Amino acid sequence: MFKKKLFNLNNKLCESLLLYAVTDRHWLKKSNGIQTLEEQVEEAIEGGATFIQLREKNADEKEFLDLAFKVQAVCKKHNIPFVINDNVELAKKINADGVHVGQSDMNAKDVRSIIGSDKILGVSAQTVEQALLAEKQGADYLGVGAVFSTNSKDDADYVPYETLKNICSAVKIPVVAIGGITLENLTELKDSGIVGISVISAIFGAENIKEATEKLYEKTCALFK
Repeated sequence: MFKKKLFNLNNKLCESLLLYAVTDRHWLKKSNGIQTLEEQVEEAIEGGATFIQLREKNADEKEFLDLAFKVQAVCKKHNIPFVINDNVELAKKINADGVHVGQSDMNAKDVRSIIGSDKILGVSAQTVEQALLAEKQGADYLGVGAVFSTNSKDDADYVPYETLKNICSAVKIPVVAIGGITLENLTELKDSGIVGISVISAIFGAENIKEATEKLYEKTCALFK
């Protein structure tokens, strides 16, 4: 089982944020019912994903809970940190490793008071001001973007390279870039100060998830490790 105390060490958290995979059941369609979400997550982990976030916008509470337990079991098996997107109460209920919240969700200070000091708290940010506030309120890491155009979030705000770089310089906590990142454009994020990348379709939208993740991991290591 993943040792949560390691998350208290910034360098260990940085290592785990290198290739951050966010789930999306939309891509289950391409498997024609052959694969489950947890099977896709396992393929991603076997390919090199170092962190998993379960993101569900359309599931009811019971379905979300069931998915969370299944994906959590895969992450525990492989010693990979597992966080829940937005749903703080569900994250606490299943004893997830942490939670990730956006700017329109509960503020970081309130989330931290609910999940406690030993859990991972990630916060999305698009500006230096948002980043500094999240850090002050107890965030362990930031997800900054969208650094490229994306179809995953309708409300995604574009974050220019210089803003990404300024955020990384302004905070002491690790930053991962999010939004529209692919194997082809990844190099454009070099020297920005990020410790890793967060991707959805670049992994789960691939025909061969494990192979796509392996290629992303290799390139991400070369650029940011």
